[in-house]
Amino acid sequence: MMFTEENKNLLLEALSYIKRFNDKIVVIKYGGAAMIDEQLKHSFAQDIVLLQSLGMLPVIVHGGGPEVSKAMEQLGQEVSFIDGLRVTSSENLKVAEMVLSGTINKEIITHLNTFGGKAVGVSGKDGLLIEARKKQHAGGVDLGYVGEIESVNPELLLVLLKQGFLPVVSPIGLGKDGVTYNINADTTASRIAVALGAYKIIFMTDVDGVLEDGKLRGQLSVVEAEKLIKKNVISGGMAPKVSAGLFCVKNGVESAQIINGTDPHSVIAELFTDKGIGTQIVL
Repeated sequence: MMFTEENKNLLLEALSYIKRFNDKIVVIKYGGAAMIDEQLKHSFAQDIVLLQSLGMLPVIVHGGGPEVSKAMEQLGQEVSFIDGLRVTSSENLKVAEMVLSGTINKEIITHLNTFGGKAVGVSGKDGLLIEARKKQHAGGVDLGYVGEIESVNPELLLVLLKQGFLPVVSPIGLGKDGVTYNINADTTASRIAVALGAYKIIFMTDVDGVLEDGKLRGQLSVVEAEKLIKKNVISGGMAPKVSAGLFCVKNGVESAQIINGTDPHSVIAELFTDKGIGTQIVL
């Protein structure tokens, strides 16, 4: 293969980032089409195994809303959302936990291990990773078994990372009262990133990033992002991702990145090039 000038420059660019990320924890919120399309599942798994082989410490936190809804419908259960939060009855919760900590989690592990990784599935209940309490809705509606995070105990994840394992976390928490809770995956990823003292967090979604007047915002400061939320420019499914990113950068994570996971190898493109992709949130 002939090395063009452009190829050489790209390689040099990548090498400088590889050095910078060595031994650094990077949390990746995995979701959207990248979790559904077969080809994208494979390219994601390859990316993560490559990151680890280059000395980075990746932690994956995944959602799985569409699959949970599908399983509920197949079992004749009602699927309902209030302000983007899934109303979760005790029957719904059993299905959500079965799909998130079971089917989805194990499929991600299968792909990672097929490409040479040593992935381990972790529910937020394992090792008391996520302590949760019942989430109260501002309008007084009972959301059922929807939780919010009280604390994160990262000890188990740190042990796994130290031993060369790839943790894959499902967003299920445990209350002090022994009750299981379903938790928003973006929020879960952000709280885990802060508890681990992560260098960076990446949120994978199905759009290019934050758009303002149809144009991609390559970078947003905390102040700018908060203004865009107030003006409703950031709304819908993007709002929880940006809010989770804001929480991270305000609490010691250097940057939060929202990227389009429908592009194959988007994680590598983001981490190892000067331009990167998507929207970066910084202090």
